[in-house]
Amino acid sequence: MGRLFVVGLGPGAPELLTLEARAALERAEVIVGYHAYVDQVRCWRPGVAIRATPIGAERERAQEAVQLAAMGRTVALVSSGDAGVYGMAGLALEEWERVPAAQRPALTVVPGVTALLAAAALLGAPLGTDFAAISLSDLLVPWPSIVRRLEAAAAADFVLGLYNPASATRHWQLGAAVGILLQHRSPDTPVGVVRAAYRDGQRTAIVALGEVPAQPVDMLTILIVGNSHTRRCHDWLLTPRGYRSRPDEAASWVPG
Repeated sequence: MGRLFVVGLGPGAPELLTLEARAALERAEVIVGYHAYVDQVRCWRPGVAIRATPIGAERERAQEAVQLAAMGRTVALVSSGDAGVYGMAGLALEEWERVPAAQRPALTVVPGVTALLAAAALLGAPLGTDFAAISLSDLLVPWPSIVRRLEAAAAADFVLGLYNPASATRHWQLGAAVGILLQHRSPDTPVGVVRAAYRDGQRTAIVALGEVPAQPVDMLTILIVGNSHTRRCHDWLLTPRGYRSRPDEAASWVPG
């Protein structure tokens, strides 16, 4: 019987690939994925069979990976970040479920460092308390559903991680999202803007919420919008967890 590994590659830096993910890639006879992601693993597996597909062919990738595994191959279906977070794990499970039970390959989902966690690390500690992740892409989720989620999360004072804020064909959604957030938060709320975390071209900035629509963002950008307690801590963002959270308490610290 074959085996299917659904592998989260992390944000892109080789040192952030987990040991389990690396082991799965080394076991694979075939690696399936979006061409930009399989390019990340070619250097580790020269000569391995690669099935690369263009963006937008997610269903086809999942089908091919499951079919190859059902035929007895050991397959790695790769995603950036974590395969279960806006990644290929869901589609892989849907296609795996369609295979007759007697022919289903063994399946393992291998976790990875998400883009949100990578961006948060570069910003300091913006996710110190409850947070929510929302994608602004309305290609798979209707915009009215995204609006309801933004309104609910903003009203509940969650820190927000915003994925897919803009693309070559989507420009207005970010401004609309900021407008919704400004109904619940001050325009001075700090926002971390991280592009290409741990990859070539990495950029980070901290701006006010009201300034976000003017920022250059794309599909490689993650925005982390602070809650009512998030503040700048020198060059970092800090969302206190709830204890020792007042800035003036730092004055009482003495080395011991």
